[in-house]
Amino acid sequence: MTGRRRHILTAIFALALSAACAGDAFAQSTGKAFAESAGKAQQGKEVMQYIVEGKDTIFVDEIRASKVYSRVPKQKGREWRKYYRLVHNFSKAYPYALVAKKLVVEADSTIAADRLKGAKREKYISKVQKELFDVFEGQMRNLTVSQGALIMKLIDREVGKSSYNIIKGYKSGITAGFWQGIAKVFGSDLKKPYDPEGEDANVEELVKIWEEGDFPALYWSLFWKDPPEMPIPEKYL
Repeated sequence: MTGRRRHILTAIFALALSAACAGDAFAQSTGKAFAESAGKAQQGKEVMQYIVEGKDTIFVDEIRASKVYSRVPKQKGREWRKYYRLVHNFSKAYPYALVAKKLVVEADSTIAADRLKGAKREKYISKVQKELFDVFEGQMRNLTVSQGALIMKLIDREVGKSSYNIIKGYKSGITAGFWQGIAKVFGSDLKKPYDPEGEDANVEELVKIWEEGDFPALYWSLFWKDPPEMPIPEKYL
């Protein structure tokens, strides 16, 4: 990726994240969804079962079945090449989408707790955006355009809103249109929604594998080595 493309990708990423952190209506809906999710998790909590045999108490629980990934010989063909590329790009893109998710929750909490409005809110957003540029610009220079586009798609999945709508909600339709035009030049589309049951089914499958903790094993089975570790500071993990 050229330096110009990397800088633009970094700008879109930082703008999308800071905008996601800023929208009042969006923050409220995110907070509500987060609270509902936490409530459901609490309601679904179950007491561990146990049996008593003589003087012994034995606790009984179900554990998730483990998956075993064998080392797969290098496969050939167009579809396999696409899948290899997707798995590799996902390993680099998904951690940044999780950063976006965490920042939205944290910023939502800060804006609500401190009741930030007007100039104070703008100052807070500018601070967040500057921090993102300072921390992530160097990292973005090592990503490809395809990896950047995948990040935007995964942000949509994790945050629940496309990068275009995030920017439009915070800035303006003109600003969003400008960045959409830039993204189009580089083969991306900020408006395109995440489609877990259609075009993005393979990506969704990788997300599920990641959530189950099996992604490193899958990556190793395909590439015969561990997935790359992204240099994301601990405070954003």
